[in-house]
Amino acid sequence: MAQALHDFAEQEFPQAAAQPRVAVLVPCFNEEAAVATVVADFRRVLPDAAIYVYDNNSTDRTAEVAREAGAEVRRERRQGKGQVVRRMFADIDADVYLLVDGDATYDAASAPKMIAALIDEHLDMVVGSRIDQARGAWRPGHRTGNLLLTGFLSAVFGQAFKDILSGYRVFSRRFVKTFPVLSDGFEIETELSVHALELAMPVREIETPYFERPHGSFSKLNTWRDGFRILGTILKLYRSEKPLRFFGSISLGLVMLSLGLATPVIVTYLETGLVPRLPTAVLSMGLMIVAVLSVSSGLVLDTVTRGRREMKLLAYLAHPALGETRRDG
Repeated sequence: MAQALHDFAEQEFPQAAAQPRVAVLVPCFNEEAAVATVVADFRRVLPDAAIYVYDNNSTDRTAEVAREAGAEVRRERRQGKGQVVRRMFADIDADVYLLVDGDATYDAASAPKMIAALIDEHLDMVVGSRIDQARGAWRPGHRTGNLLLTGFLSAVFGQAFKDILSGYRVFSRRFVKTFPVLSDGFEIETELSVHALELAMPVREIETPYFERPHGSFSKLNTWRDGFRILGTILKLYRSEKPLRFFGSISLGLVMLSLGLATPVIVTYLETGLVPRLPTAVLSMGLMIVAVLSVSSGLVLDTVTRGRREMKLLAYLAHPALGETRRDG
């Protein structure tokens, strides 16, 4: 009888009976010195996981070293971390996805805890919030830049992440398969965070140790260039996801400027009946017209954004949660 019940459960609820399929995704560019350590560490803590290393036009032996370490190696020719993540999310089929950089700075031992939190708490994303273990783990300016960008994202989208730039994350299948990757480079982490916030997905941060790069491994992140690119990404996402606020703020600024220019002209007209500064009056009127057009654009785009967000949410809900399966009839 017990065996019959077990067989019935496996037939009717195959996902509940089977262990979730875990895929470890490792984007790499010139990480010959570190990638073997990354593959070995995650193979040790996640022996049943499939480990994929995506080589992004490395000029060293990254691909060969990763293959020798036991990873499945694939290649993405379009340069940029965002390009690699887009290809990974499109190609790999799994129930749980773990994304980690190939520089051996993240703690593999934290992976089981992050995956358990995703499954047990029915989350869609778990972020490894970095706690540095050495002075050299963070490059000069990176910590300050991360704090500023994290604070700005929190102010814009209304929810705080401690570490929005962490490259150590665990995702559910329905997050991955409904995430439209638009970024090309290191701003991909910001886009991942904003996607979760916009759809109000259940997420969590777990503190994880963050180590210094091994000897011979060098960061590809440029503090100023990539910092401005990430800031630009936040502004573009703010414009596209919160258009009424974005264009409303522009409109408010133009209205204040217009009133500031118009006030002396109006006062002079009321006192003398003359308009001696006609160009100022014309400029003020033009600014007010532009302000009205700006807020009108925000209203129209807000309606479009709401419809787009509803479509994204419907696509997200079309995928069953981890451990659930859909049955017809």
